[in-house]
Amino acid sequence: MGERTNKIWQDDDGEKAPASGKKRRGLKRFAIFFLTLAVVLGVVLLAAWRDGTGFDILRRYWNYGSGETSGGSAAYQYDPSPRNRFALLGDSLTVLSDTRLSLLSPDGEEIWSAAVNMTAPALSSGGGRAVAYDVGGTELYVLDQTGELLHLTAAEEEPFIAAALNQNGWLAVTTECKGAKGLVRVYDDQQRQVMQFTSTSRFVLDACVTDDNTRLAAVTLGQKDSVFLSNVLLYDLTKPGDAELSASYEIRDGLVAAITQQESQLVTVSDTCLTYADTKGTVSGSYDYHGLYLRGYALGGEDFTALLLNRYESGSVGKLVTVDQTGTERASLDVNREVLDISAAGRYLGVLYTDSLVIYNQDLQVYASLNGTDFATGVLLRPDGSALLLASEKAGLFLP
Repeated sequence: MGERTNKIWQDDDGEKAPASGKKRRGLKRFAIFFLTLAVVLGVVLLAAWRDGTGFDILRRYWNYGSGETSGGSAAYQYDPSPRNRFALLGDSLTVLSDTRLSLLSPDGEEIWSAAVNMTAPALSSGGGRAVAYDVGGTELYVLDQTGELLHLTAAEEEPFIAAALNQNGWLAVTTECKGAKGLVRVYDDQQRQVMQFTSTSRFVLDACVTDDNTRLAAVTLGQKDSVFLSNVLLYDLTKPGDAELSASYEIRDGLVAAITQQESQLVTVSDTCLTYADTKGTVSGSYDYHGLYLRGYALGGEDFTALLLNRYESGSVGKLVTVDQTGTERASLDVNREVLDISAAGRYLGVLYTDSLVIYNQDLQVYASLNGTDFATGVLLRPDGSALLLASEKAGLFLP
């Protein structure tokens, strides 16, 4: 090692040059070495920038160290329950069951918890927060990484239907409404109610606030020619007073299961298609399932939606699909084995099979895999490509 280092800047032509000449040549070689190093580093950084995975490797190394995998080790422990729901808040894990809501730190400590009584627990996250609620029930909680931020209790005759957080922590809460077809309330990131609207003509299924905090997108259900029809109604949040409808668009031939925003596009998942529209209500694209059955979906990807489509209503013969924000199929992959769970984050898609975890990129090329995961029942992917494997009583981290 000493010899190699010395050769960078030492003169070895066998002649005794003057001290000043040796110094100049040494400085010249030293400069050439570091210039070469800078060029190589620039090429590496350019490749990492174009592909993205290089930076994710550095992020994982920075966050978790140099360990390759810890797929079966317990990073978090919780009470077993078949109704457990999970959401990541940075490095913390939120766990919701029908009896308890907990926030766990990476070292396994319980940061915050509360006893709950929920029949149909639901949990989602956004903007560094999680919202936990009982579908058809009366309790709702909003948490950040320190614990409870907001606790709402609904009237028995106006139970919660859905709740969603945008990337800034704004909350849309959909409830039933006595004497009407639905009610939506909007809360800002300081948990202040800033708007509500009541639907008298159509049932409200779900709602979300756009990521610029200027509009509420509400999914409604009605009938036309004896056929169920879904519409998305856009309300202006920038004007004080009663909610003002600014635009609307139709979801053709399908019942909406979820709505969210990916970059500048609103995306709705229905049982027959994906629909993309801008926040002004102009439909920009759609993706039809062509008669396949929707088995699962993941909306957490950076610029793609992932679908698990089956050829039959039951069974494991089907395909994985990623769709970009224009409604164009980006990639597809035939699947002939049972899929337990899928999760998307950043540029990655995690697919948990019965005996393995495979992490794909947006083009469904294998990025990493882990065998022997028969202990796991679910997966949560992080934007850096790492994955949390969820088992009945614990969750372990997999580092590609």
